[in-house]
Amino acid sequence: MKSGIRSLFVAGAAVVCMASAAQADIIDFTGSTTGATGYNRTLEDLSALSVVGTNVLYRTVTLNVSVSGTYTFLSTGQFDTFSFLYQGTFNPNTPLVNAIAGNDDLLGLTTSGFAADLIAGADYVFVTTAFANTDFGAFSDTIGGPGTVAATLVASAPSDILTFTGDTAGGPT
Repeated sequence: MKSGIRSLFVAGAAVVCMASAAQADIIDFTGSTTGATGYNRTLEDLSALSVVGTNVLYRTVTLNVSVSGTYTFLSTGQFDTFSFLYQGTFNPNTPLVNAIAGNDDLLGLTTSGFAADLIAGADYVFVTTAFANTDFGAFSDTIGGPGTVAATLVASAPSDILTFTGDTAGGPT
């Protein structure tokens, strides 16, 4: 791609989007939790299940990185966002298992995020969800760090439209 910017738009049920980008990567993707599946999220400190967010709608992105180091995660929504990171797998029926980071209200009600040390080659799941059961809608997520971020987004409803962008400048041909 001569422009160095990549975008992928996907609509449809059970569609999987794959993307990877150059070193010192920053990837962005958008989606919506409207119509998504719900689960009982954990508290921000990962100590217990929430008594407020007992059926919050969520979306996930599975990712791995090429270089170990500190990566940043940011979620901004049209609602009170809450975000989590899991190492290995995420099971909404056991949301305390594998949880390594969580945040609500990083920069205000509509923004959540954190920094986490990731290991090259390990699988992670980034979960975008909400504070309360009545919070849902469109969101935009950004993940960045020192290495290539390879991500798999899953559109789970026919109305899903996921947008994925990143920069391939300086990447392999």
